Amino acid sequence: MPTCKSCGEDADELQTVKVDGKTKKLCESCADEVREQGAVAEASEAAVQNMMGFKGRR
Repeated sequence: MPTCKSCGEDADELQTVKVDGKTKKLCESCADEVREQGAVAEASEAAVQNMMGFKGRR
């Protein structure tokens, strides 16, 4: 049975997710959490760039 790299629990199926440029195999709940954190970080970065008048991306 495969083991999640984040929580260490056994899972029926692992999903491949890119985290900080690295590919990790996570269970479904951990993968959803990582995707949600990425979306929040992207939105907050966009808000800060908007406030500062930044007109480009990295």
